[in-house]
Amino acid sequence: QVQLVESGGGLVQAGDSVRLSCVASGLTFTTYAMGWFRQAPGKEREFAAAINWSGDEIFYADFVKGRFTISRDNAKNTVYLEMNSVKPEDTADYYCEATEDYSGTYYVGLYDYDYWGQGTQVTVSS
Repeated sequence: QVQLVESGGGLVQAGDSVRLSCVASGLTFTTYAMGWFRQAPGKEREFAAAINWSGDEIFYADFVKGRFTISRDNAKNTVYLEMNSVKPEDTADYYCEATEDYSGTYYVGLYDYDYWGQGTQVTVSS
């Protein structure tokens, strides 16, 4: 049974940094591309960042603009999202997602992913 468990969210102030973590279990982590999505209240879930299984192919949404960094530690079955200079508009539930991949690519579409976690809430106050 595949499980993705996110953590690290909370209430922060604009300009702060936040590090989200997602621990995966029930899968062979090195055969999965990973992604972070977010969903603000009343809005659809949107892509934030993606990373391939080895960590050498990465892609970000335009709104990230150099503020976020996705990384993974395959020895710990964990993917991270480092969020710097957060803004009130970054307030959302953040979801970790996983999809099996043997081609070495990353994925940006919500429906490209097979598994997701329960999310972790990030609230940015101004």
